[in-house]
Amino acid sequence: MLALVKKPHIEISIHGEHVSELIDWIRKKYDVAILAEEPEEEYVSIESTEYWKEMEKNRVGNLLAGARLKAGLTQVQLADKLGIRQNMVSDYERGRRTYSDAMAKRLSKTLMVKEERLKYGSEPEN
Repeated sequence: MLALVKKPHIEISIHGEHVSELIDWIRKKYDVAILAEEPEEEYVSIESTEYWKEMEKNRVGNLLAGARLKAGLTQVQLADKLGIRQNMVSDYERGRRTYSDAMAKRLSKTLMVKEERLKYGSEPEN
């Protein structure tokens, strides 16, 4: 059984005997939603979800945004460090604009990540 405790947000997967009794006990304190009685029936490959497809459309931009956030920078701060406008950073992250190899090098130095991560989304295979 796959269950969701709404507040606080907790997802649990329970298998075995007396699952219903345990869920009833948890329901005494929390609002619980049962997502699936038999998880095997609900398993879906992440690659087939709309979320995955959307993320893959702009993989490099999403990785850039993640690297910026990990560095603790706002778009404005990153733009200032690079000497560009904030809307260019936004365009890069949203996939509206692609950056050159030279910009990838500047971004990697500023964000302290490997340049290949910003150009290809992962380490290139040899």
